[in-house]
Amino acid sequence: MNFDLNIVPFSRRDSFLAVSILPEAIDREQGLYLRTVRGGDDKFGEAFHVAMLDGSGHAVPFRSVASPERVKLTSECGLTADICISDSRTFRVRTSGCGIRLTFRTSAYDYAFQESPGRWEVNSFTHECRFRLTALVGELRMEVPWDKIKSSYVIADFLPDRAIGQSEFAIEEFRTVLEPRAAWKPFDDIVNEVKEEFSQWLNSSLSMPEHWEESRTLASYITWSCLVPAEGCLTRPAMYMSKNWMTNIWSWDHCFNAMALVRNNPKLAWDQFMIFFDRQDESGLIPDFINDKYALWNCNKPPIHGWTLAWMMARTDFIQEEQLAEVYGPLSKWTNWWFRFRDNDGDGIPQYNHGNDSGWDNSTAFNNGIPVESPDLAAFLILQSEVLADIAERLGKAEEAVGWRKLAGDTLEKMIAHFWHNGRFASCRSGTHEISEGDSLLLFVPILLGKRLPEQIRAALLQGLREEGRFLTSNGWATESLNSPFYHSDGYWRGPIWAPSTMLLVEGVAAAGDRELAEAVSRRFCAMLDRSGMAENFDAVTGEGLRDRAFTWTSSVFLILGNEYTT
Repeated sequence: MNFDLNIVPFSRRDSFLAVSILPEAIDREQGLYLRTVRGGDDKFGEAFHVAMLDGSGHAVPFRSVASPERVKLTSECGLTADICISDSRTFRVRTSGCGIRLTFRTSAYDYAFQESPGRWEVNSFTHECRFRLTALVGELRMEVPWDKIKSSYVIADFLPDRAIGQSEFAIEEFRTVLEPRAAWKPFDDIVNEVKEEFSQWLNSSLSMPEHWEESRTLASYITWSCLVPAEGCLTRPAMYMSKNWMTNIWSWDHCFNAMALVRNNPKLAWDQFMIFFDRQDESGLIPDFINDKYALWNCNKPPIHGWTLAWMMARTDFIQEEQLAEVYGPLSKWTNWWFRFRDNDGDGIPQYNHGNDSGWDNSTAFNNGIPVESPDLAAFLILQSEVLADIAERLGKAEEAVGWRKLAGDTLEKMIAHFWHNGRFASCRSGTHEISEGDSLLLFVPILLGKRLPEQIRAALLQGLREEGRFLTSNGWATESLNSPFYHSDGYWRGPIWAPSTMLLVEGVAAAGDRELAEAVSRRFCAMLDRSGMAENFDAVTGEGLRDRAFTWTSSVFLILGNEYTT
């Protein structure tokens, strides 16, 4: 498999390192970069710009071809170089007939100094780490002018050994102290090891119809390569949403990745599911997102965790009493948080204080202001309360189980009375209960409740989801009706198709008894991804990929739906 470094970063499991082709910006030239994705999504993480040098030391154009195990660079005159990531912290590069120039653009107090012949350290305050540059074969020439308190810039030229015309070098990332290595593995051995590691991951990924095998491989690569190690604020190995620029995990995105892993890699799936509960506040709130550096608490995401847990439990024997005892307390606190801290008008219907809290950031459900009471939130809490009742029973907490079942039943009754008007669900302002504008797919999420809903409500929701040209397109369900005045083809949650909304509603219509519709939409969605890749979201009409185009929850949902609804 080969992929485009303009779209999909080159990386590997358990590493913060990546290689990408980045576009031109005010302080960056277009080109190939060695990157680190530490520290969150406020930057691209570019560390070293890569140039290929001919025998005279002049930069020459080259093209790149990436596969899971290496990036191959080739010039028109036959010069070549290979890049691989040999372990979680190390780039290895090997060249034939050419040199490589690495340029590090400094800021703050960045500096470089020589540790020993052929070995330099670059201290990057920007990336909050250090890089050790080591020549293994050939010569290392450094240009590092000093400007009072920092190096003005750092240029490292790795030049080939004149006798054999080749060079090899390493760039190691570290935070504090790194002992020099006594020996280095041969380059080809490293490449073969990485190739075998990905092959094993691919073999354990969910199966799909054969005609989607190329896209299955891409989705598997994206999920594998976006894993980072447990480090800093990350208490467990974590699957980032992307190694482009969405270099965090968000507190509902992680659920879909866990679901894709649970059949064949249940321990890693459990780590994905539980990582936010490791960071839970005493109040019960879980953060909006986490990366290795910090957690953000200004927003949160919807409580889909009970629904996710039930889905996972139905597909693995891994989740037993030990896991249920681990999750019961945190999931209880998370559920109670909504009823205690997000019901300002005291009507028993929790609210979203901002669109970001729903995951549908700019949905038309929030057109008329905040806070907003929305039926999807009530549905999630009903399901979560039922799951907590089931877990309480298994853990011998019979009285608590009764309480959770009562909460679920009471909330269902209130949800229908509160939100079902004139044959449809509506969202509204908390307090005033003014109905929101627009025609958002968000209001169909209660279909997840399936046969808990009265027959006439189920029938109305299914009819709306079957109607071609309203939400349903040849590619799946748009997030805002195509007939809405608020629809926009690249309007984020006001039109584009998303993986999580598709997954939720496919499961919902199946739970409501329409397996045929679930399968039809899954086929449309998977066919779109097969054409357009694993983007963050998609133009609902054309199917074109939008925004970040190498997203893990998209990859995971592609694998799940292709496995469960199209085979």
